[in-house]
Amino acid sequence: MTPTRTTRARRARDIGLDVRAPKTVCDDRHCPFHGRLPVRGQLLEGTVVSTSMQRTAVVERILLHPVAKFERYEKRRRRYLAHAPPCLAVPAGHRVRIAETRPLSKLVRFCIVEDLGEAAHRVRGEETPSGGAPEPPAPEDA
Repeated sequence: MTPTRTTRARRARDIGLDVRAPKTVCDDRHCPFHGRLPVRGQLLEGTVVSTSMQRTAVVERILLHPVAKFERYEKRRRRYLAHAPPCLAVPAGHRVRIAETRPLSKLVRFCIVEDLGEAAHRVRGEETPSGGAPEPPAPEDA
């Protein structure tokens, strides 16, 4: 006799990284936790700048590059297109950890694997939590 299968909530599989699995379940085949997508290679951290594409987010990293002549650093940025699984539901302005995967499209080679919370600075164009216009700065008393 074969054992009968019961319908249970699908557990997240171990992806081999030291990240927390999401609490919600999704049916995305490109989700590293609930689908069949293997992650390997680089593990990077950045800030989500845009989530206007379907299941894809723009993740930006700010890099400091030394300028030897002036003995200072200049800011450079690198933007990655990363697959955003629906089980994570990461909004713009959050810090995330992305992992390298096989190519998913022409420009997508990374997948978001962990939401690290809200970033320290606001992303340009992001709305305030109240949904209205951003508050003007308070006048300084001199």
